[in-house]
Amino acid sequence: MSLDFVRRLPLFADLPEADLRELYQRAEPMALAAGEWLMREGESGDALFVILEGGIEITKRSGGQEVALALREPGEVIGEMALLEHAPRSASGRAAQDTRLLKIDSNAFRQVLMTSPTAALALLRTANMRLRSTEALLRQSEKMASLGTLAAGLAHELNNPAAAVQSSSRQLRQALAEWQNLAGQLDGPAFDVGQRKTVQDLQTEIARRIAEPAKLDPLTRSDLESELQDWLETKGVDRAWELAPTLITFGFDVPTLKGLTGNLSPGHFLAIVTRWLAASCLLYALLDEVRLGAERIAEIVKTVKAYAYLDQAPIQLVDVPEGLENTLIILRHKLKAGVSVVRDYAPDLPRVEAYASELNQTWTNLIDNAVDAMQGRGRLTLRTYRHEHNVVVEIADDGPGIPAEIQSRIFDPFFTTKPPGSGTGLGLHIVYNSVVHRHHGQIHLTSQPGATTFQIVLPIQLSRGQP
Repeated sequence: MSLDFVRRLPLFADLPEADLRELYQRAEPMALAAGEWLMREGESGDALFVILEGGIEITKRSGGQEVALALREPGEVIGEMALLEHAPRSASGRAAQDTRLLKIDSNAFRQVLMTSPTAALALLRTANMRLRSTEALLRQSEKMASLGTLAAGLAHELNNPAAAVQSSSRQLRQALAEWQNLAGQLDGPAFDVGQRKTVQDLQTEIARRIAEPAKLDPLTRSDLESELQDWLETKGVDRAWELAPTLITFGFDVPTLKGLTGNLSPGHFLAIVTRWLAASCLLYALLDEVRLGAERIAEIVKTVKAYAYLDQAPIQLVDVPEGLENTLIILRHKLKAGVSVVRDYAPDLPRVEAYASELNQTWTNLIDNAVDAMQGRGRLTLRTYRHEHNVVVEIADDGPGIPAEIQSRIFDPFFTTKPPGSGTGLGLHIVYNSVVHRHHGQIHLTSQPGATTFQIVLPIQLSRGQP
């Protein structure tokens, strides 16, 4: 590759001829086979590269996978951002095909910037364009990762009630068949008028007791079940061990059953009535389990609709504590391991005008970061109050804190303290843009070991005429 090719590149076009030749002589030629890595995310950046032939695919770890950002072609410069920022590589690059490059070390790069203002401006334009492009791509990736987190949380939350409904409905089918068989026997000619009256009284008693199940401590329940099992066995009732727990749950202990079945002789008649009574109670109990499971599923769906503000205008009058609570439900699967939540919501807090779904995404990012910082165990404090014409939200955790030397950079795009691949570095940047630029509010951070607080100040009314 001739010196003329390098001379035509925008970055070096205005370099004096002597400086250009010196740079070219100091540059180190490189060759990569297809698929070979040129640089890795997180490595120190001590050089930039000029692509002469072939191409370099730029990727970044996000959500546990490599996200393709761009394909750099002959004539393009890559790796300059790490040199400018004196920071580790923010992305990786590997040869998309057999590729030839020039490697320019940091000393030669500084000489170019000192010699040619035009080169510095060209580099600034390139860096700005790439930042915008990369941020746009990773924002979309961040949204998809957030959607994955939301879906995982929903799947976890829906699994338990759905499994309960499925199990209860399966048992309900078996219990109904048992109940129908026993009810048919009760209608047979073997039962006289007095015995039928006893069954009718039991039906009335079942309806009353279903509405108010017995509240018993485990030890008392165990004693009552053993006593009832022994009594049923002395009366010749089969499967007494299986019937006793259900009957005790609804308050049918030995004295109660004696009073309700006094005119039934021990043996066949008492056994059928007792089994029918237990089957009736079990039916009601299973129906109640199905109802509770369905209500829980409906509650979760309602929460998701409120969280996402589906089918509603972008700007809403938002109840901030309600949004925080909906976010806690969405993230409940991450809180269960050992996070205690302390709520301190001011009463009569006014609603705020806000981009509702964006605001909930802000709470999600901040709470999710707090839980990660505490490694899933600790105390999360949510506080809201009014200050003049603003609503203030504070989200605090008792994790290890954020080192003072990096606190000024945490809202910068692509800055993250997590290892490569564990985060895009856009979560807090998105929070900052939402609070400051979209809602014209403020966000403040105070942090030390054991006490990190993000304070979000939101105007009650959005400024009219603002985007």
